[in-house]
Amino acid sequence: MSSDQELAEIATSLRRRCLRMCRGRGRGYAGQGLALADLMAVLYFDQMRRGTDGGFLDRLVLSTGHSAIAVFSALGELGLYNEDELATYGQDGSRIEESPLSGTPGFPITGGSLGQGLSQSVGFALADRLAGSEARTFCIVSDGELQEGQVWEAAMSASHYRLGSLVVLIDNNRMQADGDPAQVMAVEPIDEKFAAFGFEVRRVTANDLPAMRAAVRWATAPSERPYAIVCDTVLGFGVPSFVNYAKVHYINAPDEVWQQALVELD
Repeated sequence: MSSDQELAEIATSLRRRCLRMCRGRGRGYAGQGLALADLMAVLYFDQMRRGTDGGFLDRLVLSTGHSAIAVFSALGELGLYNEDELATYGQDGSRIEESPLSGTPGFPITGGSLGQGLSQSVGFALADRLAGSEARTFCIVSDGELQEGQVWEAAMSASHYRLGSLVVLIDNNRMQADGDPAQVMAVEPIDEKFAAFGFEVRRVTANDLPAMRAAVRWATAPSERPYAIVCDTVLGFGVPSFVNYAKVHYINAPDEVWQQALVELD
């Protein structure tokens, strides 16, 4: 099992890879990749278990498809994708899409249409139970995505079926395409809402890597209730100029901006 320092170094490497992926064509969801790097380091390099075939026993379901850059960076760190292919992020004909399709290695669902991933995660968890599998399902949803009614139908189902193998990770970055969800359609208090639906709930500063690690460990304990971790993240974390970038939800910038971001990260 990795130390906190080793995971921090991995998270920095993931952030660097995200910036390089976007730099190739000058745009992309770098803010999300930077924000989720600590969580990716914890999941893929500390908590997600391997199966007997060498692949992962546990699965990650990315409901928020446009945050795929974070997952691709982790899979690249693991060697599933090489640097040349990752450099084709978002380009015509590349399988390194901004919102990838189901069947792309590392992506069990198509997550481009927001609000559907938690329902599919409930299905995975139920199927695992029927098959006698001990696999865990980690599902990432965004705060803005919680405006979709289907999310709450799925939450109700997860609680009803006592899916203790399901862990919902809410990327609470306080930014959607049209601004802060608090101004578009408020979703807080997220932790209290999931608790009301019957989840075990914890809230964490997700860019505090030891705290994020402790929260995910907590959510892997045997339980008859599903887990929800509200992950308070900062878009662009690790690159100060991006944290304050006006269009951090999707950055489209000249090469010198990306070059400066790499300098700031290092």
